[in-house]
Amino acid sequence: MVPKDPVMLLSYVNLKLRDFYPSLQAMCEDMDVSEEEITDRLASISYHYDKDRNQFV
Repeated sequence: MVPKDPVMLLSYVNLKLRDFYPSLQAMCEDMDVSEEEITDRLASISYHYDKDRNQFV
């Protein structure tokens, strides 16, 4: 289960992307979470996925 709070989610997702997954898509598929839900929640705090960096910035 991923954190509901957007700031906690940011930290959680970036850690997972850095340490375990080559892309947001791979992480979402493996964890069975919606990519759209993650991106929308993080967009609410002005963070967007940068695929070249493989992190939300």
